[in-house]
Amino acid sequence: MTPRKPAAKPTVAAALPARTTTASLPAVAEATVSPPLPSRNPLDQKFHAAIARTTMSVSPMSLLLATVDWAGHLAGSPGKRLELITLAQEHARRLVEYAGQLALASPGNPAERCVEPVPQDRRFAGEEWERWPFNLMHQSFLLAEAWWQAATTGVAGVSCHHEHVVSFAARQLLDLFSPGNYLPTNPIVLRRSFETAGINLVRGAMNAAEDLQRLALGDPPAGTENFVVGREVAVTPGKVVLRTPLMELIQYSPATAQVHPEPILIVPAWIMKYYILDLSPHNSLVKYLVGQGHTVFCVSWKNPGPAERDMGMDDYLQLGFFAALDAINAIVPGRKVHAAGYCLGGTLLAIANAAMARDADDRLATMTLFTAQTDFTEPGELALFIDEGEVSLLEAQMEEVGYLTAGQMAGAFQLLRSYDLLWSRMVGEYLMGERAPMNDLMAWNADTTRMPARMHSQYLRQLFLNDALSEGRYRVGGRPVALSDIDTPVFAVATLTDHVAPWRSVHKLHYLLPSEIHFVLTNGGHNAGIVSEPGRPRRHYQSLTREAGGNYIPPDDWLALAPQHEGSWWPEWSAWLTARSGMPVPPPEAGAAELGYPVLCDAPGTYVLEK
Repeated sequence: MTPRKPAAKPTVAAALPARTTTASLPAVAEATVSPPLPSRNPLDQKFHAAIARTTMSVSPMSLLLATVDWAGHLAGSPGKRLELITLAQEHARRLVEYAGQLALASPGNPAERCVEPVPQDRRFAGEEWERWPFNLMHQSFLLAEAWWQAATTGVAGVSCHHEHVVSFAARQLLDLFSPGNYLPTNPIVLRRSFETAGINLVRGAMNAAEDLQRLALGDPPAGTENFVVGREVAVTPGKVVLRTPLMELIQYSPATAQVHPEPILIVPAWIMKYYILDLSPHNSLVKYLVGQGHTVFCVSWKNPGPAERDMGMDDYLQLGFFAALDAINAIVPGRKVHAAGYCLGGTLLAIANAAMARDADDRLATMTLFTAQTDFTEPGELALFIDEGEVSLLEAQMEEVGYLTAGQMAGAFQLLRSYDLLWSRMVGEYLMGERAPMNDLMAWNADTTRMPARMHSQYLRQLFLNDALSEGRYRVGGRPVALSDIDTPVFAVATLTDHVAPWRSVHKLHYLLPSEIHFVLTNGGHNAGIVSEPGRPRRHYQSLTREAGGNYIPPDDWLALAPQHEGSWWPEWSAWLTARSGMPVPPPEAGAAELGYPVLCDAPGTYVLEK
């Protein structure tokens, strides 16, 4: 097969002067900045922004529409209402029977529960919850949850989105009244208070006061001071060899005498600091790859502020991915690149690869996607916060400040995992008086970033709301791109318990791309499943290759066919890359000053330090 030649199109590297300086780059950015967001009535904009501030960016109108849809259709469904009345009577009967059994129970004759929690529900797992009256409390609560789940689902005529919103809202309200969240109704907290003579409550009050003070001052959570960027985390040696208005490109120093000739370019999501892939030395994916003889480059995105408000998706492509690719082509000439993208960075990489295929640009050897979606018809629980009303409200708020704040994003994720991220933390730290030990992943998670108003609006509208990428309607450079044009081999990683990019959504690559796809499904969540170093306990994954042009394998069939492996998936990825690389060669020098890519500073650079 004759290799395709890159199309003769201007690149960012070509547009830059021979010696790249930060002073010269704003002119390039100005040439590529997209038009500002569409204007709206100033009074409406201020009013909508005020609503967003008071409702944590949750659209009350969207919630009202969902409630009216559900309540109206429920009112017109007498059969469903009769089922719910019957279910309530059955729950009441079972609870009364359970209370009677408790009165007669003994160690050798325990009462039979009237409802069992799902396996992953840890709220009432302690043996203290089996004692009266706490057993009756938690069984009553679980029955109420089951009734409301039945009441908010399966109502004929209710739209799928509205059903999910109402069901989610009901769960959040019920969580508020869980007996495990309060001192008088939590037997574990009561026992601890008795054992410590209330010292746990004193410590909890001190923890709450410290957290409130940190919140007021804008300081990070307690314990993050033990994970300083460049000291404990993000310490893999390297050099910054390019700086644009949106990113710094880090070239990591070789750790072996020879390296695989094809370099790796990692594109993380701009919603996160890049060093999730370079945490502590023991769990750094970057360090692992360098140790396996790979030349690694990584994009470190700028933390945008008001000045970047009009930066759009095209800017992230040109001043991010393509600028990095041009630099790597200059530093490692004549070699194709293994490109890897994480989350939104993976979506951006897929867009870039489709545009390159359209333009006959064959500079990529392979494409790796970590928990990255390319079809957004089933985006998971985040879809609860994405409809026209929500997006319009977010746009009004972003228009005022120029970006989406970290607090807005954190609030949405806390609601999605309210027990893990909110209630269990409050019980543990404020009632039990125990600070959860801070680790590097938690410290990274607290090191938040922002997103430019225009980019985030485009991302939500074009990808989430309109699903333009999977349907061949997404435009790059004014022309649509199609994922079906991509022919580079793909290594895709999804995680079992991902709330952001559900694995079945990631799996849709199988019918969008005709190329070879090596799909890996690992245990863990969106972040912990990726930070899964060799030697970490309780790690396992499944993997299966669909050859180029092969038939579509539905997700449930894939799950049944894919063999299971113990341990980390990192070695399998490294071996997959090695099999698609040439014979080892001496490592390249850092940067290429003569071509406009001098060494600017040591890793981790300056953008990652911006708050």
